[in-house]
Amino acid sequence: MPSKTKKKNINTREKIGRLDADYDLRKKVLPLCRLNMGEIWEDEITGHKVGVLDATNLSDLQKIMGSEKTQLIVNDPPYNISVGNNNTGNLSKTRLNHYIDFSKKWVKNALSILDKDSHFYIWLGADYKDSFQPLPDFMIMMRDFHNLSPRNFITMRNQRGFGTQKNWMWVRQELLHYIKGNPAFQVTYTDIPKILRGYYKKVNGKVTENFERSKSDTIRPGNVWVDIQQVFYRMEENVPGCYAQKPIKSIDRMVKTSSKEDDIIVDFFSHSGTTLIVGEILKRKVYTFDIDPIFAELSIRRLENYRKTGKLGWQWKTPFPELS
Repeated sequence: MPSKTKKKNINTREKIGRLDADYDLRKKVLPLCRLNMGEIWEDEITGHKVGVLDATNLSDLQKIMGSEKTQLIVNDPPYNISVGNNNTGNLSKTRLNHYIDFSKKWVKNALSILDKDSHFYIWLGADYKDSFQPLPDFMIMMRDFHNLSPRNFITMRNQRGFGTQKNWMWVRQELLHYIKGNPAFQVTYTDIPKILRGYYKKVNGKVTENFERSKSDTIRPGNVWVDIQQVFYRMEENVPGCYAQKPIKSIDRMVKTSSKEDDIIVDFFSHSGTTLIVGEILKRKVYTFDIDPIFAELSIRRLENYRKTGKLGWQWKTPFPELS
């Protein structure tokens, strides 16, 4: 009988804990961070900038922007929700009026750097245990910013959700889209094939259906994104230690439709550095920052790792091998 080949036992668990929640881990990582509060790292190759700055502080924003304006802001702020059963300094729940006051400050700052024709995207959560806050009050707050017009309300459908036996499984993430002025929008297509026929109309005297008029055999993205995989540890783009990071494909979609090459993209909450990576790939300059020096360092390391290895993240390995 031929001998059976033993499969390699590869440990695919993330090799680092949550960087927002593990106090002992944070004490070890902080000395590895190259930036302190108020400092900015500038990439010598493309001009990307990464800072440790406060989104509510206008002088911090002016420090990284100078006199430049941005054509696209993609922000994923804290949601004022105790995420993943953790109530930490970075993901702590505050009174709603304090959260809205925080939001007013950073949105006002964002408006000050938007170009005359620009796009503004905001990821935001809703806690059904707390009257779906902060999403509804945030949307009402946004009415006070008269230079911004609501353009769309997008839902990204997570492939994995919060399981429950007593409620519908929570599989959605909400994305608000606003514009300033009249910015261009570049139509893109998903990789989902068209399968439904119909929608007949008369064109130049001839009745045609949508397949005949189509420019692509795939569908355009609507405002419900069902084709994007939620990031988890088995994906190459995973950044261990970062809870609830946004998929590269979602940021890629915003950047392709709402900016052009050589535009400046800004992200006030760098977290795992996804916007920075997408900007690098799509030839946009990215200015991003985080109030936490650990996530600023992580963003820089992710860019450096991508340039060195071509990999989008670390999967289950650690971004801080010095601690191994």
